[in-house]
Amino acid sequence: QVQLVESGGGLVQAGGSLRLSCAASGSIGDINVMGWYRQAPGKQRDLVADISSGGNTNYADSVKGRFTISRDSAKNAVYLQMNSLKPEDTAVYYCNADIIRTTADKRRYWGQGTQVTVSS
Repeated sequence: QVQLVESGGGLVQAGGSLRLSCAASGSIGDINVMGWYRQAPGKQRDLVADISSGGNTNYADSVKGRFTISRDSAKNAVYLQMNSLKPEDTAVYYCNADIIRTTADKRRYWGQGTQVTVSS
């Protein structure tokens, strides 16, 4: 089985920074895209940023210039450095990974989510 475990959420004042981490473990073959989504109360889950196995990144317009996604393929890990945080960044943040276990077993896995709260 595959498990994604996130860490690094918490409470921070506006303008502050947090770094989220997510590591995949278990029976993993290859990992393609890894990413972060977030979901605020009463809203849908939206993409924050993702990164391909080749290092290509993609960001939501609302976080460009403030957030940086990176990954460590040797550790099957993805990170999200969040700077200049705003109250509207408050949400539960979920990591995901597109994992190939076998040629017939390719799917997206999700972490359990970590709360990020930004106070004004």
